[in-house]
Amino acid sequence: MKKLSLFVLVAFFGLAVNAQEVKFPALDGTPADIAYFPVNAAKVKAGDKSSPVVKVVYSRPSKKGREVFGALVPYGKVNRIGANESIDIKFFKPVTIGKKTIPAGSYSLFAIPNEKTWTMIINKQTDRWGAYTYDEGMDVVRVEVPVKPLAEPIEALSITFSEQAGGAHLHIGWDKTSVALPIQFK
Repeated sequence: MKKLSLFVLVAFFGLAVNAQEVKFPALDGTPADIAYFPVNAAKVKAGDKSSPVVKVVYSRPSKKGREVFGALVPYGKVNRIGANESIDIKFFKPVTIGKKTIPAGSYSLFAIPNEKTWTMIINKQTDRWGAYTYDEGMDVVRVEVPVKPLAEPIEALSITFSEQAGGAHLHIGWDKTSVALPIQFK
């Protein structure tokens, strides 16, 4: 009888534990995306020996009728560019940005947007929400790049790469603004 009572108690407890459902978060309004260089690096087929050189993980906020640069994203202040966590940039081999060689590894990408130029920042701090705890002492390199106006606005923040001699440009575009960060490969 004791064994039966113990069995019923264990079975009841097991059902009670299994009855609790996991609560999943709602869909984020600013979905995450990934950009690679080469652009097709994640889509290689069997026998293709190419491999990624750079990987960027970022969130894609939308304009939603708002004024973006100079308002939503203020000029002259460090910004994560995007939404949620700071942009994660991974170099699979050493690269050169500006005149600084950066070892392979994972970093954050921040920017100080201004009307005519942006200061692009590669920083050692990773896995941070926004730029709230940004630490300038962790900067690896800062590079000033020109702003290029776009004829047609881009609704959601977008990042892509274009191949250049000896490297690539990392392009960021949103609203009517774009910038390109030159990256040289070793």
